[in-house]
Amino acid sequence: TYVFTDPDGDELCLRPDITVPACRLHLERQNGPRSIAKYCYNGAAFRFQPQGASSAHPREFRQAGIEAFGSRAREAADAETVSTVLTALKAAGLKGFKLRLGDLGLLRAVLAAADMPERWRQRLMHRFWRPEDFRAELRRLAGDPAAFLKTVPEKLLAAFDPGKPADTETRIARYLEDEGVEITGARSLPEIAASLAERIADAKADPITPGTAGLIERYIGLEAPAGAVPARLEELMRAPGFDISSAISCYERRLKLLEKSGVDVSAAEFSAGFGRSLEYYTGFVFEVVAPKLGPESPVASGGRYDSLLKAAGAREDIPAVGAAIHTERLLAAVSGGKS
Repeated sequence: TYVFTDPDGDELCLRPDITVPACRLHLERQNGPRSIAKYCYNGAAFRFQPQGASSAHPREFRQAGIEAFGSRAREAADAETVSTVLTALKAAGLKGFKLRLGDLGLLRAVLAAADMPERWRQRLMHRFWRPEDFRAELRRLAGDPAAFLKTVPEKLLAAFDPGKPADTETRIARYLEDEGVEITGARSLPEIAASLAERIADAKADPITPGTAGLIERYIGLEAPAGAVPARLEELMRAPGFDISSAISCYERRLKLLEKSGVDVSAAEFSAGFGRSLEYYTGFVFEVVAPKLGPESPVASGGRYDSLLKAAGAREDIPAVGAAIHTERLLAAVSGGKS
């Protein structure tokens, strides 16, 4: 994102997408966050492009999007969102596109069925959007969870007191000061103490079994036609104690609703490692790829983000799903040239 400080010293940023502003608008306008509401918009968003700006990846671009809040019929709302976006793309003249699906709900179900501490599940989910980090952390947890502590100075470990977190922070601060280490970057002293506490707890836990780690690896690597996924998952999850039947049922129900709404599911591809680039997604995700632009520049994308409204100020998680069309890319795809 583009971040700057205003004259009053407040830190602000140019909006990287319009989903978050839509959540804030919903909370301001409705009598309560549970209110069922739908919104559409067409506006500018801004993102830093580390590889340099181009016609497919400009720093400033327009999003034409839709958001739906409050519906407990999650799979139906997911299907309606995809159908609406595809109808719009076809109306604009887009042909020969590919639909790609993912489902973070399935991943959560796989991790929930695996025998491991809850903090490990949260840590793996947090790393899902960085595949190499995810696999490295999985290998660490399946190998020697205590290995990290071997790199921590004994004096720093001695500062940790699980019953007195405030004292622990003071001791860590004193250790860093004695060693001439200045706290810089994004992590605060309480966060450093909390991370150390987690690592110490890790050292006391049993590693993830090789069988469980292998099963998670195989799931993350699953890529198949959308209709073949339930059978592949049932085959993958035959291991004792692994029951993700509820998540599979949700996936099948969504697939049937997509077909009913006119989406050609037979041409859709599923990738378990696909989760979009924004970490607020919590469930179903999708993107539409035009052959002329390729998979790195989808013309439309979206998904479910049931925790975002709470992060924006609601007191609880609220069902939410949305999608946006990248209009510059759509123009390039339908015109055959560059926008």
